Amino acid sequence: MIKLPELLAPAGTLDAFKTAILYGADAIYAGLPGFSMRARAKITVDQVRTGIDLAHAAGRKVYLAFNLFAHERDFDNMPRVAEVIEYLRPDALIVADPGVMMWVRENFPDMPIHISTQANICSAESVKFWQNAGASLCVLAREVPHSEFKIIREKCPDTGLEIFIHGAMCMSYSGRCLLSNFITGRPANRGACAQLCRWKYDVILREHESGIEMPITEDNRGAYIMNSRDLCLMPRLREVLESRPDSLKIEGRNRSEYYVGSVVHAYRCAMDAYARDPDNFDVGPFMEMLNRLETRGYTTAFFDGPVGPDAHNYETARSVSDWHAAGVITATDSDKIIMELRNEIIAGDTIYFIVPGDDKDIPIKLSQIINADTGAIQPKMSAGQNNSVIIPRAWFGAADINKLVPCVFAYKHK
Repeated sequence: MIKLPELLAPAGTLDAFKTAILYGADAIYAGLPGFSMRARAKITVDQVRTGIDLAHAAGRKVYLAFNLFAHERDFDNMPRVAEVIEYLRPDALIVADPGVMMWVRENFPDMPIHISTQANICSAESVKFWQNAGASLCVLAREVPHSEFKIIREKCPDTGLEIFIHGAMCMSYSGRCLLSNFITGRPANRGACAQLCRWKYDVILREHESGIEMPITEDNRGAYIMNSRDLCLMPRLREVLESRPDSLKIEGRNRSEYYVGSVVHAYRCAMDAYARDPDNFDVGPFMEMLNRLETRGYTTAFFDGPVGPDAHNYETARSVSDWHAAGVITATDSDKIIMELRNEIIAGDTIYFIVPGDDKDIPIKLSQIINADTGAIQPKMSAGQNNSVIIPRAWFGAADINKLVPCVFAYKHK
C-alpha cells in the first residue's frame, strides 16, 4: 500500500470536529478566540477539549492554531494562554510569530510546533531556518508553485511539509491584507476579515475643482475585480501525492459542517482510490463531489506558477454550483432517520446522502414531507428553527441505513 500524506481538516465548531472525524480526516486543526487567525471562531475551550478527546479516541490528531502576530498586550496575556494549552494538550501548536515560537519553546519544550502559512515560507532556506528554531513541520505559502515544492522537498527531507489543497484564496500575500482593517476596522490578521475582496466595486472619477462625480463604465467582466476563485488541487492530486508532502490542508475553520464533511469525504475517497490503484487513478468522480459544494468556481492558483485571469471570477461572488445542502441527520433508529433541514425541500425532491467511507451516495426520493415534530404531511418545508423531517426506513430499499449515523449530510439540486 502506498504511504499517503495526512489529510488535515478544519474545525470551527464541535460539530465540525465530529464531521471531520466521521468522514476520514487524519488530523484536525482548531483555534481559540484571540489566539489565532480565526478570532471569531464559534468554538469554546471546553468544546475544543471535547473535540480533542473524540479525535484521540478515534486515533486522530488535533493541532491548535496559535498563529497570531503578537503585540505587547498579547504577551501580557500569556499566563492565561499557558493554562489553556496545558488544559487542552493538543498534538501540536501552529505558530507564525518568532516571539510566540520562543515563548512556546520556553514554556512547552516538548510541544511539537508547526509553522503557519502566515510565516510566508517559500523556500528551502526558510524551512531550514524554522527547523533549526525547533519546528517539526512547515506550512508552505500558497504562492509556492509545485515545481518549487519538489525542490524544497528534496532539500528538506527531514522536515514535515504541508500544503493547502482546497479552500478560499486571499488577494493579499497568504492572508496579510490591510484592506479590511483600513476600511472596516476589522483586522484580517486576527481572523475578523470583512472579505472586501468579495465586494462589488463601482469605480468613480471625481473632478476635484467642480466636485462632479462620474461613474467609469465597466467592461464585460463586471466589477468584482479582486474576487478569487477557490483553490482546488483535486485535478492535480496525482502530482501532489507523487511529490511526497507530509500533510494536505483544507482551509475553512469558519465554514459549515456540510462543507467540512463534503471536502474531507471527496479527498479521502480520492486519496484512498489512488493508494489502491495508482495506475488507473481518475479524479473525475471525486471532482464531481466537489462540484456539488457552493463555490465561487475553482482554480489551481499558483500550482503551475503565476496565476492567470482564469483564477478570478469577475462576474459575481455568489456560488456557481447547482447544488446546496439539504440537511443533516440528527437521529436514527431501525424504522427511520430524522434529518434537520439546511434548505427548503419539496415533496418529490431527490436528495443524496454522503456516506462516510463510500464514494457512492444514497439517493432518496421524498415522496412525502413528514414533519418530525407533528407527524403531519406537508407539501414542502423550509429550514430554520430546527425544522426536521422523518424519512422512513422503507424508502431506502436495499441501502444500508446503518451507515447513516448522525452527522451524515444530504444535498439536492437547487
